Amino acid sequence: MAPSEAVDELVFFVNGKKVVEKDVDPETTLLTYLRRKLGLCGTKLGCGEGGCGACTVMISKYDPFQKKILHHTANACLFPVCALHHVAVTTVEGIGNTKSRLHPAQERIAKSHGSQCGFCTPGIVMSMYTLLRNNPEPKMEDIEDAFQGNLCRCTGYRPILEGYRTFAKDMNCCGRVANGTGCCRSGRENSTNGGCCGGKANGPGCCMNGKEDSVTMLSSSLFNSSEFQPLDPTQEPIFPPELMTQRNKQQKQMCFKGERVMWIQPTSLKELVALKSQYPNAKLVVGNTEVGIEMRLKNFLYPVIIAPAWIPEMNAVQHTETGVTIGAACTLRSVEEVMRKAVAELPPYKTEVFQAVLEQLRWFAGPQIRNVAALGGNIMTASPISDLNPVLMASGSKLTLVSKEGKRTITMDEKFFTGYRKTVVKPEEILLSVEIPYSKKGEYFSAFKQASRREDDIAIVTCGMRVLFQDGTSRVEEIKLSYGGMAPTTVLALKTCKELTGRDWNEKLLQDACRLLAGEMDLSPSAPGGMVDFRRTLTLSFFFKFYLTVLQKLSKNLNGTKNLCEPIPSNYISATELFHRDPIANAQLFQEVPRGQAVEDMVGRPLMHVSAAKQASGEAVYCDDIPHYEKELYLTLVTSTKAHAKILSVDASEAQSVPGFVCFVSAKDVPGSNITGIANDETVFAEDVVTCVGHIIGAVLADTQEHSRRAAKAVKIKYEELKPIVTIQEAIEKQSFFKSIKRINKGDVKKGFEESDHILEGEMYLGGQEHFYLETHCTLAVPKGEDGEMELFVSTQNPMKTQEFTANALGVPSNRVVVRVKRMGGGFGGKETRSTILTTVVAVAAFKTGRAVRCMLDRDEDMLISGGRHPFLGRYKVGFMKNGKVKSLEVSYYCNGGNSVDLSHGVMDRALLHLDNSYNIPNVSSMGTICKTNLPSNTAFRGFGGPQGMIIAECWMSDLARKCNLPPEEVRKLNLYNEGDLTHFNQKLEGFTLRRCWDECLSSSSYHARKKLIKEFNKQNRWKKRGMCIIPTKFGISFTVPFLNQVFQEKDASVFHRGRSAAYQVFTFVLQVASRSLGIPTSKIYISETSTNTVPNTSPTAASVSADINGMAVHNACQTILKRLEPIKQSNPKGSWEDWIVAAYQSCISLSATGFYRIPDIGYDFEKNEGKPFSYFSYGVACSEVEIDCLTGDHKNIRTDIVMDVGTSLNPAIDIGQIEGAFVQGLGLFTMEELRYSPEGNLYTRGPGMYKIPAFGDIPTEFYVSLLRDCPNSKAVYSSKAVGEPPLFLSASVFYAIKDAIYAARKDSGLTEPFRLDSPATPERIRNACVDIFTKMCPSAEPGTFKPWSVRV
Repeated sequence: MAPSEAVDELVFFVNGKKVVEKDVDPETTLLTYLRRKLGLCGTKLGCGEGGCGACTVMISKYDPFQKKILHHTANACLFPVCALHHVAVTTVEGIGNTKSRLHPAQERIAKSHGSQCGFCTPGIVMSMYTLLRNNPEPKMEDIEDAFQGNLCRCTGYRPILEGYRTFAKDMNCCGRVANGTGCCRSGRENSTNGGCCGGKANGPGCCMNGKEDSVTMLSSSLFNSSEFQPLDPTQEPIFPPELMTQRNKQQKQMCFKGERVMWIQPTSLKELVALKSQYPNAKLVVGNTEVGIEMRLKNFLYPVIIAPAWIPEMNAVQHTETGVTIGAACTLRSVEEVMRKAVAELPPYKTEVFQAVLEQLRWFAGPQIRNVAALGGNIMTASPISDLNPVLMASGSKLTLVSKEGKRTITMDEKFFTGYRKTVVKPEEILLSVEIPYSKKGEYFSAFKQASRREDDIAIVTCGMRVLFQDGTSRVEEIKLSYGGMAPTTVLALKTCKELTGRDWNEKLLQDACRLLAGEMDLSPSAPGGMVDFRRTLTLSFFFKFYLTVLQKLSKNLNGTKNLCEPIPSNYISATELFHRDPIANAQLFQEVPRGQAVEDMVGRPLMHVSAAKQASGEAVYCDDIPHYEKELYLTLVTSTKAHAKILSVDASEAQSVPGFVCFVSAKDVPGSNITGIANDETVFAEDVVTCVGHIIGAVLADTQEHSRRAAKAVKIKYEELKPIVTIQEAIEKQSFFKSIKRINKGDVKKGFEESDHILEGEMYLGGQEHFYLETHCTLAVPKGEDGEMELFVSTQNPMKTQEFTANALGVPSNRVVVRVKRMGGGFGGKETRSTILTTVVAVAAFKTGRAVRCMLDRDEDMLISGGRHPFLGRYKVGFMKNGKVKSLEVSYYCNGGNSVDLSHGVMDRALLHLDNSYNIPNVSSMGTICKTNLPSNTAFRGFGGPQGMIIAECWMSDLARKCNLPPEEVRKLNLYNEGDLTHFNQKLEGFTLRRCWDECLSSSSYHARKKLIKEFNKQNRWKKRGMCIIPTKFGISFTVPFLNQVFQEKDASVFHRGRSAAYQVFTFVLQVASRSLGIPTSKIYISETSTNTVPNTSPTAASVSADINGMAVHNACQTILKRLEPIKQSNPKGSWEDWIVAAYQSCISLSATGFYRIPDIGYDFEKNEGKPFSYFSYGVACSEVEIDCLTGDHKNIRTDIVMDVGTSLNPAIDIGQIEGAFVQGLGLFTMEELRYSPEGNLYTRGPGMYKIPAFGDIPTEFYVSLLRDCPNSKAVYSSKAVGEPPLFLSASVFYAIKDAIYAARKDSGLTEPFRLDSPATPERIRNACVDIFTKMCPSAEPGTFKPWSVRV
């Protein structure tokens, strides 16, 4: 039945206000509608694929099937506006604001320092708010689960959990039950892994006592929870009464037509069947979590969408004699509830399959997706890596299909999937329901999944396994093994199952099963998805886990029978345990301000970040939140799809037919110079040749983002392909390098090797890293209409270069271009120079059209074009004595610079200056080479080459400790520098606090006691291993370029400065410095945005020095003002600040001052190896403990202790936040984040779906951070130290703890030699390194005999 021509009205509520919409385009998402139509910009766009949670909102509706109001979170970036009929939406603006009152969920994240850049904060607030609406007294576990679909790149998650722990009914101080096992306030003897600081609780020397008698007061409290307003559930907004009155009214079929898509929402099964018969190729959509992504990211078009969410039969749940039948439109969240209820009420033998479904759903996407995605959609999408399909297939679930011809029921077996994303379901048929069967007595079922990250990640391999035994025996009557991720479809291992039927469940069956599976579950070495050896090994590992699990259950259930099966060895038991999470515990220790410090003097106090409340309420304005200008245009880039090619032609004619198209911009439209870049080796637009995938060729301008996207995809480019250079290895072979190979040499390396007892050679590779700032690159260009003037609103760390490059492209003097930066949603170096590639294009487009032009990159575009951290290859040769003392080092570093120089020379310089990490090496010969490749240019990233240089140092350090058979911590300590030593670049170490950090970390982490426990654990467990490692860091502070000095202006008590708010702490630090310098409260000071017309020639917010140079410059400006005010203060000593200001104005005294600050005595000559590259050094030590699963490569971070020297902290909350944030970012770099490229240089990992940054569940379960006390730094403002970058490398302690655990696993296989482990230590690398019988059954294909799916760049 065709939909009527009458226009339907969409009625819904947003923040309590009614919205009636007639003209709805089915392609419009809720996020676009909120931001564009309603002007509610608190909800953010982070990824557009439901993977980051920045767009989280609360959806409330009356459910006629459950007869109650439901509140749940959803991703607004995927939620179709058409699906909102009779629904209430609540956004972050709807729950509280700074003008009236913040909601407790907003207040607590702000006051507990859980918001840094703030871009992810509204989404996290809404996840918490929705949880509180459903459960005002949640458990800590509920809180952690609620955040499975939210990501944050700044905080390291700990402060967010800490602030929200105050809502939990079961948690206290540190996260352990108060004074129970492991509580920070209980004695260490009760603790499994040790308590707070190592002292007896509240005894002498404990971190928790007040230390009244001590000179240095210590504190562990960064906020006072007693100041929080209580949560009052009765004060929440009510569900709109109008929607309650609608519940009894009969819904009528609705239809909305857009430019390309028609959306039909039927109300009965009869209507649905008729529609599907009329439109057999129509897509059925419930949650839009798959179709939404296909249409946006894969360029699919579905002209007809049918939404079956209102069909009663498709939402029904029935318990039958054979199982539970669930309607295909039921959401995964409701499936979870049904299964959980069944498991609780039915005897365990009947719920084996249900428990497996629950285990898979536990790690299925994030809550925002599970709340809306339907069971039927999961099946019909027919994904080869579906988490649920192998369970449904192995259990023999039954599917009921309906069409005009009637109903039919089929079993989900090996015939169901007919090819990649294809099933036996006919086009006109609809999946009505799914019956998940009860298990029988003597039947056992398990499901397993391995992914790159545990929370919210797609599977690498997934499986469902079922076995039924003959009554009362251990003889197999029936067995089904189903795998996902091993073929283009979900598959059954039919041959293996046939061979195992009728066999006894014993060791022989296990051996045969593994041999058969290795043959049947084979993969081509070129298989899509790569990781071939790992995937093949996982099929065996999973079966082994299943074998042990069943053996355990059998021996329990067959107890007393003569057919008793073999017992499971005690050291194998842990292999059968499902993952469980311990409650998070933490403590942060810092030095309190001296007694007698004035109350209004905020230096040294944990002051809340100045914008935190605005960020938590969605009021903070980011670049894309700026209201639209009249006749504003939207720009979408047109980029190269080839890594190296000549451009033969560019045809934009098809784009012109897209509605709203305005024009195409390319190199011929650049009014000034098309040459750009730090080294003038880049172009604004590619002209004749493209040198990477993602190279900008042109841009399309249209009236809306949707139209410009469509038009950009319609631009046709013809190429003549040239051979690309993609990897470091290829660059070395072809000698493709950027000029200027740097060297640092010291001592006599040859002699050093001759005197050494041992010489070790090796190499290590460290992969790159995507910045993954939550706010992608964004520019709004507004032409002013005269003299070529232009105003740019940009998310950048570097206004000066942005201004310079834009003026150069426009052919105007720099003073005609004003660059404004209010705040950034994260930067980490990625917005230091690469933001200019977008800004120059947008400025040229605005110049051409004379209209305001806006562009915020989609996540996939941003990841493709903007580059990241440099991948490094380090080759070393180290000479050392029997006792582990290093004598001589020869090292060569190669980094992948990409297609232009950018900042690669600076990155390589810093890597060479940090090749020693913290170790005194008498003889050094080093070389750094930058490879020129056909990848997008790599750039600055937190640490700027330092982490790459240091991780390779730790590689040879850990290997030589193994070679000497000595404890690694002893060898490391033996080689540490001492006060007054000269580094390999001949800088004297002064104020060297590293040994203090080292000793304090060893003690506070109970290192030696825990090492014994780990040894014992490893002895008792064959398939789980623990490892621990303690790592130091020495990080040089300053730009290695001396002219990057700083400029400030200060007016009255307004501060304009050049620190961008991505380094969010700079604003707060500057506030505190100005407050102390002027002697006035922080409330009297306002920090303005950064702009090139108030502060010219600003250096980038980078290299960790922002607080140092900004702080000193502000301090200098304040001193100038105070000097001018001195006569007025003397004439009226009792006057207020306001009195003095008025008097100064009347006396015509200028209170505007500019402060300059340059770091003194900086300059280094590589040729002569002399000079001083750094102002001073920041030091820190971290000790981490991990546990790995040797069968799957999974790891969990058990505990980390950090001791960091930050001088005298300006703001302990910010310093500790930076330490934790940097540490967790490093955790991603060294254990998880992997950029994957095709051999042709095409980036596969273009969003959170495939590229995994750490999530809430990845941080160490116990996380202790301590700021070293009594260590003032004479070289920076108020004795502080830089803290943005130095802590990142400390997460290498996790990498080497993993390596330590792998050693233990390899030892059980008889392997004791040092082995190579490249970074990141992903599950694939961990599993492949744990060599055992299963890895040997899956030998690698010979390199060179096949074309790999991905290459290591």
